[in-house]
Amino acid sequence: MNEDTDLGATKVSRPVAEPKHIFVYGTLMRASRSPYARLLETRARFVGEASVRGRLYNLGRFPGAVFDEAARTRVFGEVFRLNGGAVLAALDAYEGCAGVGTKPDQFYRTVIEVRLHRGGPLAVWVYPYAGKVDFRPLVASGRFPL
Repeated sequence: MNEDTDLGATKVSRPVAEPKHIFVYGTLMRASRSPYARLLETRARFVGEASVRGRLYNLGRFPGAVFDEAARTRVFGEVFRLNGGAVLAALDAYEGCAGVGTKPDQFYRTVIEVRLHRGGPLAVWVYPYAGKVDFRPLVASGRFPL
């Protein structure tokens, strides 16, 4: 099977294996009071803080990130090592998506590369925002206040 697929002018590269880590940037972070943040904290191992190029938007009670390699701003968050698929399935339900490749109204799950603050690049699962951001306030610091 070819690892790269040519889609016109766009080249899409697929990872050989699924990531064992997840990057969270909002209500799933350790400082959050969300029960799903507690689930992640107890059922996965905290690796460290990380960031990635993109824009973070304030959606009210939670943020939404749009990842973009050309962005001048960064989104800051935390990386956890997952211990099996059950936690990821619970997080998919919390984020309102059916898993990889689905594009619901708000969030979907995909793979990106983040930079660990104490380490190098790492491929991770993440939940980008799929909605419109035209009138959403930008979080200039890239850190959502919890």
